[in-house]
Amino acid sequence: MNADTTTGASGQASRRTPAAPAHVVVVGGGIAGLATAHRLTSAGVRVTLLEGGGRLGGKLLAGEIAGAPVDLGAESLLARRPEAVALAGAVGLGDRLQAPATTTASVWSRGTLIPMPKGHVMGVPADGGAVGGLLSDQGVRRIGQDRELPPTEIGDDIAIGAYVADRMGHEVVDRLVEPLLGGVYAGDAYRISMRAAVPKLFEAARVHPTLTAAVRAVQQAGAATPADAAGAATGLGGSAFMGIEGGIGTLPGAVADAIRAAGGEILTDAPVTGLRRVASPDGPGAAAATRTRWQVVTPGRTLLADGVVVATPAWSAAELLAEEVPAASAELGAVEYASMALVTLAFRRSDIQGLPGSGFLVPPVDGHTIKASTFSSQKWRWVTDAAPGLFVLRTSVGRYGEEEQVHRDDADLVEVSLKDLGAATGLTARPVATTVTRWIDGLPQYPVGHLARVARVRAAVAAVPGLRLAGAVYDGVGIPACVASAHRAADEIAKEIADEIIATSKTADPGAGHCP
Repeated sequence: MNADTTTGASGQASRRTPAAPAHVVVVGGGIAGLATAHRLTSAGVRVTLLEGGGRLGGKLLAGEIAGAPVDLGAESLLARRPEAVALAGAVGLGDRLQAPATTTASVWSRGTLIPMPKGHVMGVPADGGAVGGLLSDQGVRRIGQDRELPPTEIGDDIAIGAYVADRMGHEVVDRLVEPLLGGVYAGDAYRISMRAAVPKLFEAARVHPTLTAAVRAVQQAGAATPADAAGAATGLGGSAFMGIEGGIGTLPGAVADAIRAAGGEILTDAPVTGLRRVASPDGPGAAAATRTRWQVVTPGRTLLADGVVVATPAWSAAELLAEEVPAASAELGAVEYASMALVTLAFRRSDIQGLPGSGFLVPPVDGHTIKASTFSSQKWRWVTDAAPGLFVLRTSVGRYGEEEQVHRDDADLVEVSLKDLGAATGLTARPVATTVTRWIDGLPQYPVGHLARVARVRAAVAAVPGLRLAGAVYDGVGIPACVASAHRAADEIAKEIADEIIATSKTADPGAGHCP
Protein backbone atom coordinates (compact mmCIF):
# COMPACT_ATOMS: atom_id res chain seq x y z
CA MET A 1 0.00 0.00 0.00
CA ASN A 2 1.22 3.49 -0.78
CA ALA A 3 0.55 6.91 0.66
CA ASP A 4 -2.54 7.55 -1.44
CA THR A 5 -4.16 4.20 -0.73
CA THR A 6 -7.94 4.27 -0.43
CA THR A 7 -10.80 1.84 0.07
CA GLY A 8 -12.64 1.08 -3.15
CA ALA A 9 -16.28 0.23 -3.79
CA SER A 10 -15.65 -3.41 -2.94
CA GLY A 11 -14.49 -2.44 0.53
CA GLN A 12 -11.00 -3.73 -0.19
CA ALA A 13 -7.98 -1.45 -0.08
CA SER A 14 -6.59 -0.42 -3.45
CA ARG A 15 -3.51 1.57 -4.52
CA ARG A 16 -3.17 4.88 -6.32
CA THR A 17 0.00 6.90 -6.58
CA PRO A 18 3.39 5.81 -5.25
CA ALA A 19 4.71 7.38 -2.05
CA ALA A 20 5.95 6.02 1.26
CA PRO A 21 5.38 2.24 1.43
CA ALA A 22 3.41 0.91 4.39
CA HIS A 23 4.07 -2.27 6.33
CA VAL A 24 1.49 -4.29 8.31
CA VAL A 25 2.39 -7.08 10.72
CA VAL A 26 -0.23 -9.76 11.27
CA VAL A 27 0.19 -11.66 14.55
CA GLY A 28 -1.25 -15.16 14.40
CA GLY A 29 -1.26 -17.76 11.64
CA GLY A 30 -4.71 -19.28 12.06
CA ILE A 31 -7.29 -18.85 9.34
CA ALA A 32 -8.16 -15.33 10.55
CA GLY A 33 -4.54 -14.18 10.42
CA LEU A 34 -3.99 -15.82 7.05
CA ALA A 35 -7.16 -14.29 5.62
CA THR A 36 -6.07 -10.87 6.91
CA ALA A 37 -2.66 -11.18 5.30
CA HIS A 38 -4.20 -12.43 2.05
CA ARG A 39 -6.60 -9.50 1.92
CA LEU A 40 -3.79 -7.01 2.48
CA THR A 41 -1.27 -8.54 0.06
CA SER A 42 -3.98 -8.78 -2.59
CA ALA A 43 -4.30 -5.00 -2.25
CA GLY A 44 -0.56 -4.49 -2.60
CA VAL A 45 0.24 -3.97 1.08
CA ARG A 46 3.58 -5.18 2.40
CA VAL A 47 2.79 -7.81 5.03
CA THR A 48 4.72 -9.88 7.53
CA LEU A 49 2.76 -12.65 9.26
CA LEU A 50 4.16 -14.00 12.53
CA GLU A 51 3.01 -17.35 13.90
CA GLY A 52 4.26 -18.40 17.32
CA GLY A 53 3.96 -22.13 16.67
CA GLY A 54 5.52 -24.41 14.14
CA ARG A 55 2.61 -24.66 11.71
CA LEU A 56 -0.11 -22.52 10.17
CA GLY A 57 -3.85 -23.02 10.22
CA GLY A 58 -4.94 -22.95 13.85
CA LYS A 59 -7.91 -25.30 14.28
CA LEU A 60 -7.75 -26.28 10.60
CA LEU A 61 -5.52 -29.34 10.28
CA ALA A 62 -5.36 -31.92 7.53
CA GLY A 63 -3.87 -35.33 8.29
CA GLU A 64 -4.29 -38.99 7.51
CA ILE A 65 -5.19 -42.24 9.19
CA ALA A 66 -4.22 -45.63 7.77
CA GLY A 67 -3.48 -43.86 4.49
CA ALA A 68 -6.85 -42.11 4.32
CA PRO A 69 -6.86 -38.29 4.21
CA VAL A 70 -8.87 -36.75 7.05
CA ASP A 71 -9.55 -33.48 8.78
CA LEU A 72 -8.23 -33.49 12.33
CA GLY A 73 -9.86 -30.15 13.11
CA ALA A 74 -12.76 -28.28 11.51
CA GLU A 75 -14.21 -30.40 8.71
CA SER A 76 -16.70 -28.18 6.90
CA LEU A 77 -17.55 -24.57 6.23
CA LEU A 78 -20.91 -22.87 6.12
CA ALA A 79 -21.73 -22.18 2.49
CA ARG A 80 -24.67 -19.88 3.18
CA ARG A 81 -22.08 -17.21 3.97
CA PRO A 82 -19.80 -16.32 1.03
CA GLU A 83 -16.53 -15.37 2.74
CA ALA A 84 -14.84 -18.76 3.14
CA VAL A 85 -16.08 -20.10 -0.19
CA ALA A 86 -14.74 -16.99 -1.92
CA LEU A 87 -11.38 -17.31 -0.15
CA ALA A 88 -11.05 -20.94 -1.22
CA GLY A 89 -11.78 -19.93 -4.80
CA ALA A 90 -9.32 -17.05 -4.67
CA VAL A 91 -6.44 -19.35 -3.65
CA GLY A 92 -7.13 -21.98 -6.29
CA LEU A 93 -9.31 -24.46 -4.42
CA GLY A 94 -12.60 -23.63 -6.11
CA ASP A 95 -12.66 -26.82 -8.15
CA ARG A 96 -12.08 -28.88 -5.01
CA LEU A 97 -15.07 -27.55 -3.07
CA GLN A 98 -17.43 -30.44 -2.43
CA ALA A 99 -20.90 -30.69 -0.97
CA PRO A 100 -21.51 -33.49 1.55
CA ALA A 101 -22.65 -36.77 0.04
CA THR A 102 -25.28 -36.93 2.78
CA THR A 103 -26.49 -34.51 5.42
CA THR A 104 -28.94 -36.89 7.07
CA ALA A 105 -27.98 -36.78 10.73
CA SER A 106 -29.55 -38.25 13.86
CA VAL A 107 -29.86 -37.48 17.55
CA TRP A 108 -28.92 -40.23 20.00
CA SER A 109 -31.58 -39.64 22.62
CA ARG A 110 -32.77 -41.96 25.38
CA GLY A 111 -30.81 -44.84 23.84
CA THR A 112 -32.23 -44.50 20.31
CA LEU A 113 -30.97 -42.88 17.12
CA ILE A 114 -33.73 -40.56 15.96
CA PRO A 115 -33.52 -38.69 12.62
CA MET A 116 -32.78 -35.01 13.12
CA PRO A 117 -36.12 -33.16 12.99
CA LYS A 118 -36.71 -30.58 10.29
CA GLY A 119 -38.53 -27.28 10.60
CA HIS A 120 -36.52 -25.71 13.40
CA VAL A 121 -34.07 -22.85 13.89
CA MET A 122 -30.99 -24.11 15.76
CA GLY A 123 -33.21 -26.67 17.46
CA VAL A 124 -36.09 -24.30 18.25
CA PRO A 125 -39.22 -25.68 16.55
CA ALA A 126 -42.08 -23.78 14.95
CA ASP A 127 -44.52 -26.31 16.41
CA GLY A 128 -44.47 -29.50 18.43
CA GLY A 129 -45.29 -31.69 15.46
CA ALA A 130 -41.84 -31.12 13.99
CA VAL A 131 -40.06 -32.75 16.94
CA GLY A 132 -42.57 -35.36 18.07
CA GLY A 133 -40.21 -38.25 17.51
CA LEU A 134 -37.55 -36.73 19.74
CA LEU A 135 -39.56 -35.34 22.65
CA SER A 136 -41.99 -36.95 25.05
CA ASP A 137 -45.70 -36.28 24.72
CA GLN A 138 -45.41 -33.91 27.66
CA GLY A 139 -42.53 -32.10 25.95
CA VAL A 140 -44.56 -31.68 22.77
CA ARG A 141 -47.52 -30.30 24.70
CA ARG A 142 -45.24 -27.86 26.50
CA ILE A 143 -44.17 -26.36 23.15
CA GLY A 144 -47.80 -25.53 22.41
CA GLN A 145 -48.06 -23.50 25.61
CA ASP A 146 -45.74 -20.88 24.08
CA ARG A 147 -48.74 -19.38 22.28
CA GLU A 148 -50.56 -18.89 25.59
CA LEU A 149 -47.74 -17.14 27.44
CA PRO A 150 -47.37 -13.35 27.61
CA PRO A 151 -44.41 -11.86 25.72
CA THR A 152 -41.01 -12.27 27.39
CA GLU A 153 -38.88 -9.20 28.02
CA ILE A 154 -35.59 -10.02 26.27
CA GLY A 155 -33.67 -6.79 26.73
CA ASP A 156 -30.24 -6.35 25.18
CA ASP A 157 -29.40 -10.06 25.40
CA ILE A 158 -30.56 -13.33 26.95
CA ALA A 159 -29.27 -16.90 27.24
CA ILE A 160 -30.88 -18.93 24.50
CA GLY A 161 -31.36 -21.99 26.74
CA ALA A 162 -33.05 -20.01 29.49
CA TYR A 163 -35.32 -18.19 27.04
CA VAL A 164 -36.38 -21.29 25.09
CA ALA A 165 -36.92 -23.28 28.29
CA ASP A 166 -39.13 -20.50 29.63
CA ARG A 167 -41.22 -20.44 26.45
CA MET A 168 -41.23 -24.10 25.37
CA GLY A 169 -39.83 -26.17 28.24
CA HIS A 170 -36.47 -27.65 29.16
CA GLU A 171 -36.91 -30.74 27.01
CA VAL A 172 -36.56 -28.75 23.79
CA VAL A 173 -33.32 -27.26 25.08
CA ASP A 174 -31.89 -30.47 26.50
CA ARG A 175 -32.75 -32.74 23.56
CA LEU A 176 -32.25 -30.46 20.57
CA VAL A 177 -30.91 -26.95 21.17
CA GLU A 178 -28.12 -28.11 23.48
CA PRO A 179 -26.62 -30.78 21.18
CA LEU A 180 -26.80 -28.47 18.15
CA LEU A 181 -25.18 -25.51 19.90
CA GLY A 182 -22.71 -27.83 21.59
CA GLY A 183 -21.48 -28.91 18.20
CA VAL A 184 -20.66 -25.30 17.34
CA TYR A 185 -19.44 -23.80 20.61
CA ALA A 186 -18.77 -26.83 22.86
CA GLY A 187 -20.70 -24.69 25.34
CA ASP A 188 -23.72 -24.65 27.63
CA ALA A 189 -26.96 -23.53 25.99
CA TYR A 190 -28.13 -22.10 29.29
CA ARG A 191 -25.17 -19.66 29.20
CA ILE A 192 -24.80 -18.98 25.47
CA SER A 193 -25.92 -15.58 24.21
CA MET A 194 -28.94 -15.77 21.95
CA ARG A 195 -27.98 -12.46 20.39
CA ALA A 196 -24.52 -13.78 19.48
CA ALA A 197 -25.30 -17.39 18.58
CA VAL A 198 -28.68 -17.07 16.82
CA PRO A 199 -28.95 -13.36 15.95
CA LYS A 200 -31.82 -13.65 13.47
CA LEU A 201 -33.96 -15.50 15.99
CA PHE A 202 -33.00 -12.99 18.69
CA GLU A 203 -34.13 -10.05 16.57
CA ALA A 204 -37.34 -11.81 15.56
CA ALA A 205 -38.13 -12.70 19.18
CA ARG A 206 -37.89 -9.04 20.15
CA VAL A 207 -40.71 -8.04 17.80
CA HIS A 208 -43.02 -11.08 17.88
CA PRO A 209 -45.26 -11.94 20.82
CA THR A 210 -44.32 -15.64 20.92
CA LEU A 211 -41.23 -17.72 20.21
CA THR A 212 -43.26 -19.84 17.80
CA ALA A 213 -44.06 -16.75 15.73
CA ALA A 214 -40.41 -15.67 15.82
CA VAL A 215 -39.24 -19.06 14.51
CA ARG A 216 -41.75 -18.92 11.67
CA ALA A 217 -40.66 -15.40 10.78
CA VAL A 218 -37.04 -16.52 10.54
CA GLN A 219 -38.00 -19.52 8.43
CA GLN A 220 -40.11 -17.40 6.09
CA ALA A 221 -37.31 -14.87 5.70
CA GLY A 222 -34.92 -17.69 4.87
CA ALA A 223 -37.32 -19.13 2.32
CA ALA A 224 -37.46 -15.75 0.61
CA THR A 225 -33.68 -15.61 0.39
CA PRO A 226 -31.56 -17.68 -2.04
CA ALA A 227 -30.61 -20.74 0.01
CA ASP A 228 -26.98 -20.65 -0.95
CA ALA A 229 -25.70 -18.04 -3.36
CA ALA A 230 -22.15 -19.21 -2.75
CA GLY A 231 -23.08 -22.80 -3.45
CA ALA A 232 -24.95 -21.84 -6.60
CA ALA A 233 -21.94 -19.88 -7.80
CA THR A 234 -19.73 -22.93 -7.42
CA GLY A 235 -22.19 -25.37 -8.93
CA LEU A 236 -22.83 -27.00 -5.56
CA GLY A 237 -26.50 -26.19 -5.49
CA GLY A 238 -28.22 -25.40 -2.23
CA SER A 239 -25.93 -27.23 0.17
CA ALA A 240 -25.70 -25.39 3.48
CA PHE A 241 -22.21 -26.76 4.12
CA MET A 242 -19.29 -27.84 2.02
CA GLY A 243 -15.87 -29.32 2.38
CA ILE A 244 -12.69 -29.33 0.34
CA GLU A 245 -11.34 -32.41 -1.37
CA GLY A 246 -8.43 -33.52 0.78
CA GLY A 247 -9.83 -31.70 3.80
CA ILE A 248 -10.67 -28.20 5.02
CA GLY A 249 -7.21 -28.38 6.57
CA THR A 250 -5.67 -27.85 3.12
CA LEU A 251 -7.05 -24.30 2.99
CA PRO A 252 -4.40 -22.64 5.22
CA GLY A 253 -1.53 -23.90 3.07
CA ALA A 254 -3.17 -22.65 -0.10
CA VAL A 255 -3.78 -19.23 1.46
CA ALA A 256 -0.17 -19.09 2.67
CA ASP A 257 1.09 -19.91 -0.82
CA ALA A 258 -1.00 -17.08 -2.25
CA ILE A 259 0.36 -14.66 0.34
CA ARG A 260 3.95 -15.54 -0.48
CA ALA A 261 3.26 -15.33 -4.21
CA ALA A 262 2.01 -11.77 -3.66
CA GLY A 263 5.21 -10.82 -1.83
CA GLY A 264 4.11 -11.40 1.75
CA GLU A 265 6.48 -12.80 4.35
CA ILE A 266 5.39 -15.61 6.69
CA LEU A 267 7.44 -16.65 9.71
CA THR A 268 6.62 -19.61 11.95
CA ASP A 269 8.14 -20.31 15.38
CA ALA A 270 8.10 -16.54 15.80
CA PRO A 271 6.11 -15.69 18.95
CA VAL A 272 5.55 -12.00 19.56
CA THR A 273 6.88 -11.02 22.98
CA GLY A 274 6.41 -7.27 22.80
CA LEU A 275 4.10 -4.80 21.08
CA ARG A 276 4.55 -1.08 21.61
CA ARG A 277 4.10 2.24 19.83
CA VAL A 278 7.23 4.22 19.01
CA ALA A 279 8.00 7.50 17.23
CA SER A 280 9.64 6.94 13.85
CA PRO A 281 10.72 9.31 11.03
CA ASP A 282 8.62 9.11 7.91
CA GLY A 283 11.56 8.89 5.54
CA PRO A 284 15.25 9.84 5.43
CA GLY A 285 16.70 13.21 6.31
CA ALA A 286 16.27 15.77 9.05
CA ALA A 287 13.21 17.28 7.38
CA ALA A 288 11.25 14.04 7.48
CA ALA A 289 8.03 14.11 9.47
CA THR A 290 7.72 11.82 12.47
CA ARG A 291 4.89 9.30 12.72
CA THR A 292 3.98 6.79 15.39
CA ARG A 293 4.63 3.24 14.31
CA TRP A 294 4.52 -0.15 15.99
CA GLN A 295 7.54 -2.03 17.27
CA VAL A 296 6.87 -5.78 17.13
CA VAL A 297 9.35 -7.85 19.12
CA THR A 298 10.08 -11.55 18.56
CA PRO A 299 12.92 -13.61 20.09
CA GLY A 300 15.06 -13.30 16.99
CA ARG A 301 13.89 -10.13 15.33
CA THR A 302 12.28 -6.75 15.96
CA LEU A 303 10.05 -5.33 13.24
CA LEU A 304 8.81 -1.79 12.65
CA ALA A 305 5.28 -1.60 11.25
CA ASP A 306 2.78 1.06 10.28
CA GLY A 307 -0.02 -1.18 11.48
CA VAL A 308 -0.63 -4.40 13.38
CA VAL A 309 -3.51 -6.87 13.24
CA VAL A 310 -3.63 -9.20 16.23
CA ALA A 311 -5.35 -12.44 15.16
CA THR A 312 -4.68 -14.65 18.17
CA PRO A 313 -6.91 -16.20 20.84
CA ALA A 314 -8.26 -13.78 23.44
CA TRP A 315 -5.81 -14.68 26.20
CA SER A 316 -2.84 -14.12 23.89
CA ALA A 317 -4.25 -10.85 22.57
CA ALA A 318 -4.80 -9.74 26.16
CA GLU A 319 -1.10 -10.21 26.94
CA LEU A 320 0.01 -8.36 23.81
CA LEU A 321 -2.30 -5.39 24.43
CA ALA A 322 -1.69 -5.06 28.17
CA GLU A 323 0.70 -2.12 27.83
CA GLU A 324 -0.86 -0.14 24.99
CA VAL A 325 -4.59 -0.91 25.36
CA PRO A 326 -5.18 -2.01 28.96
CA ALA A 327 -8.97 -1.67 28.76
CA ALA A 328 -9.17 -4.08 25.82
CA SER A 329 -6.65 -6.36 27.49
CA ALA A 330 -8.77 -6.67 30.62
CA GLU A 331 -11.90 -7.47 28.60
CA LEU A 332 -10.14 -10.09 26.47
CA GLY A 333 -8.53 -11.67 29.50
CA ALA A 334 -11.99 -12.43 30.88
CA VAL A 335 -13.08 -14.46 27.82
CA GLU A 336 -13.51 -18.14 28.67
CA TYR A 337 -12.70 -21.06 26.39
CA ALA A 338 -13.75 -24.69 26.03
CA SER A 339 -11.43 -27.56 25.15
CA MET A 340 -12.30 -30.57 23.05
CA ALA A 341 -10.76 -33.72 21.61
CA LEU A 342 -11.41 -35.43 18.30
CA VAL A 343 -11.04 -39.20 18.17
CA THR A 344 -10.59 -40.41 14.59
CA LEU A 345 -11.10 -44.13 13.97
CA ALA A 346 -10.44 -46.17 10.82
CA PHE A 347 -12.16 -49.55 10.35
CA ARG A 348 -12.14 -52.13 7.60
CA ARG A 349 -15.14 -51.24 5.48
CA SER A 350 -16.17 -54.89 5.43
CA ASP A 351 -16.59 -54.71 9.23
CA ILE A 352 -18.99 -51.76 9.13
CA GLN A 353 -22.64 -52.11 8.19
CA GLY A 354 -25.77 -50.11 8.70
CA LEU A 355 -24.46 -46.85 10.11
CA PRO A 356 -27.09 -44.21 9.23
CA GLY A 357 -26.41 -40.99 7.36
CA SER A 358 -23.64 -38.56 8.18
CA GLY A 359 -23.53 -39.17 11.93
CA PHE A 360 -25.32 -38.18 15.12
CA LEU A 361 -25.45 -35.65 17.94
CA VAL A 362 -25.65 -36.50 21.64
CA PRO A 363 -27.69 -34.55 24.22
CA PRO A 364 -25.52 -33.96 27.32
CA VAL A 365 -28.52 -34.67 29.54
CA ASP A 366 -28.19 -38.40 28.78
CA GLY A 367 -24.78 -38.52 30.46
CA HIS A 368 -22.69 -39.99 27.63
CA THR A 369 -19.06 -39.01 27.07
CA ILE A 370 -19.05 -38.29 23.35
CA LYS A 371 -21.05 -35.30 22.17
CA ALA A 372 -21.20 -36.21 18.48
CA SER A 373 -19.94 -38.58 15.83
CA THR A 374 -19.33 -37.92 12.14
CA PHE A 375 -19.23 -40.78 9.64
CA SER A 376 -16.58 -39.22 7.44
CA SER A 377 -16.56 -41.95 4.81
CA GLN A 378 -20.28 -41.44 4.23
CA LYS A 379 -20.26 -37.68 4.51
CA TRP A 380 -17.32 -36.86 2.24
CA ARG A 381 -16.81 -38.56 -1.12
CA TRP A 382 -13.12 -37.71 -1.17
CA VAL A 383 -12.48 -39.87 1.90
CA THR A 384 -14.05 -42.92 0.27
CA ASP A 385 -12.40 -42.23 -3.08
CA ALA A 386 -8.96 -42.13 -1.45
CA ALA A 387 -9.51 -45.16 0.79
CA PRO A 388 -12.34 -47.35 -0.52
CA GLY A 389 -11.38 -50.24 1.74
CA LEU A 390 -11.66 -48.20 4.92
CA PHE A 391 -14.50 -46.68 6.89
CA VAL A 392 -13.41 -43.54 8.72
CA LEU A 393 -15.44 -41.89 11.46
CA ARG A 394 -14.69 -39.55 14.31
CA THR A 395 -16.16 -38.66 17.67
CA SER A 396 -15.85 -35.45 19.64
CA VAL A 397 -15.37 -35.25 23.39
CA GLY A 398 -15.40 -32.21 25.65
CA ARG A 399 -17.71 -29.33 26.48
CA TYR A 400 -17.38 -26.18 28.53
CA GLY A 401 -16.59 -27.25 32.10
CA GLU A 402 -15.51 -30.79 31.13
CA GLU A 403 -11.74 -30.34 30.98
CA GLU A 404 -11.17 -33.67 32.73
CA GLN A 405 -12.64 -35.56 29.77
CA VAL A 406 -10.28 -34.00 27.25
CA HIS A 407 -7.22 -34.78 29.36
CA ARG A 408 -7.88 -38.52 29.59
CA ASP A 409 -5.15 -40.47 27.83
CA ASP A 410 -5.55 -41.48 24.21
CA ALA A 411 -6.38 -45.11 24.90
CA ASP A 412 -9.17 -44.13 27.30
CA LEU A 413 -10.68 -41.70 24.79
CA VAL A 414 -10.62 -44.38 22.09
CA GLU A 415 -12.28 -46.94 24.35
CA VAL A 416 -14.99 -44.61 25.64
CA SER A 417 -15.71 -43.59 22.04
CA LEU A 418 -16.05 -47.22 21.00
CA LYS A 419 -18.30 -47.91 23.99
CA ASP A 420 -20.64 -45.03 23.13
CA LEU A 421 -20.58 -45.89 19.43
CA GLY A 422 -21.52 -49.46 20.26
CA ALA A 423 -24.40 -48.36 22.48
CA ALA A 424 -25.69 -45.93 19.85
CA THR A 425 -25.25 -47.97 16.65
CA GLY A 426 -24.46 -51.54 17.62
CA LEU A 427 -20.90 -51.19 16.35
CA THR A 428 -18.69 -54.07 17.58
CA ALA A 429 -15.73 -53.86 15.18
CA ARG A 430 -12.29 -52.83 16.38
CA PRO A 431 -10.47 -50.04 14.51
CA VAL A 432 -7.34 -50.72 12.50
CA ALA A 433 -5.97 -47.27 13.35
CA THR A 434 -6.80 -44.43 15.75
CA THR A 435 -5.75 -40.80 16.15
CA VAL A 436 -6.59 -38.43 19.00
CA THR A 437 -6.32 -34.69 18.42
CA ARG A 438 -6.79 -32.27 21.31
CA TRP A 439 -7.78 -28.65 20.94
CA ILE A 440 -7.03 -27.16 24.34
CA ASP A 441 -8.87 -23.87 24.86
CA GLY A 442 -9.98 -24.19 21.26
CA LEU A 443 -13.39 -22.53 21.27
CA PRO A 444 -14.21 -19.12 22.80
CA GLN A 445 -17.44 -19.03 24.77
CA TYR A 446 -20.19 -16.56 23.89
CA PRO A 447 -22.12 -15.97 27.14
CA VAL A 448 -24.80 -13.33 27.60
CA GLY A 449 -23.22 -9.92 27.04
CA HIS A 450 -20.46 -11.23 24.77
CA LEU A 451 -21.23 -8.87 21.89
CA ALA A 452 -21.27 -5.90 24.26
CA ARG A 453 -17.81 -6.98 25.44
CA VAL A 454 -16.60 -7.21 21.84
CA ALA A 455 -17.94 -3.71 21.17
CA ARG A 456 -16.02 -2.36 24.15
CA VAL A 457 -12.84 -4.10 23.01
CA ARG A 458 -13.15 -2.75 19.48
CA ALA A 459 -13.85 0.77 20.71
CA ALA A 460 -10.74 0.72 22.90
CA VAL A 461 -8.58 -0.66 20.09
CA ALA A 462 -9.95 1.77 17.48
CA ALA A 463 -8.79 4.65 19.66
CA VAL A 464 -5.19 3.50 19.18
CA PRO A 465 -3.88 4.25 15.66
CA GLY A 466 -2.73 1.40 13.47
CA LEU A 467 -4.21 -1.50 15.43
CA ARG A 468 -7.02 -3.96 14.74
CA LEU A 469 -8.15 -7.41 15.90
CA ALA A 470 -9.47 -10.48 14.10
CA GLY A 471 -10.45 -14.02 15.00
CA ALA A 472 -13.07 -16.37 16.39
CA VAL A 473 -13.68 -14.38 19.56
CA TYR A 474 -15.25 -11.40 17.80
CA ASP A 475 -17.86 -12.23 15.18
CA GLY A 476 -18.41 -15.98 15.32
CA VAL A 477 -16.42 -19.20 15.64
CA GLY A 478 -17.13 -20.56 12.14
CA ILE A 479 -14.64 -20.26 9.29
CA PRO A 480 -16.69 -17.71 7.28
CA ALA A 481 -17.10 -15.54 10.38
CA CYS A 482 -13.35 -15.65 11.02
CA VAL A 483 -12.66 -14.67 7.42
CA ALA A 484 -15.19 -11.84 7.67
CA SER A 485 -13.49 -10.50 10.81
CA ALA A 486 -10.16 -10.69 8.97
CA HIS A 487 -11.47 -8.71 6.02
CA ARG A 488 -12.94 -6.07 8.31
CA ALA A 489 -9.63 -5.68 10.15
CA ALA A 490 -7.61 -5.57 6.93
CA ASP A 491 -9.81 -2.99 5.24
CA GLU A 492 -10.02 -0.74 8.28
CA ILE A 493 -6.30 -0.74 8.97
CA ALA A 494 -5.40 -0.21 5.32
CA LYS A 495 -7.60 2.87 5.12
CA GLU A 496 -6.44 4.22 8.47
CA ILE A 497 -2.75 3.90 7.59
CA ALA A 498 -3.29 5.50 4.21
CA ASP A 499 -5.12 8.44 5.78
CA GLU A 500 -2.37 8.87 8.38
CA ILE A 501 0.40 8.81 5.77
CA ILE A 502 -1.39 11.46 3.71
CA ALA A 503 -2.04 13.61 6.77
CA THR A 504 1.60 13.34 7.89
CA SER A 505 2.94 14.22 4.45
CA LYS A 506 0.73 17.31 4.31
CA THR A 507 1.94 18.39 7.75
CA ALA A 508 5.56 18.08 6.62
CA ASP A 509 4.82 19.85 3.32
CA PRO A 510 1.71 22.08 3.46
CA GLY A 511 1.65 22.23 -0.31
CA ALA A 512 1.53 18.46 -0.73
CA GLY A 513 -1.54 17.24 -2.56
CA HIS A 514 -2.32 20.67 -4.10
CA CYS A 515 -1.85 21.77 -7.68
CA PRO A 516 1.00 24.29 -8.22
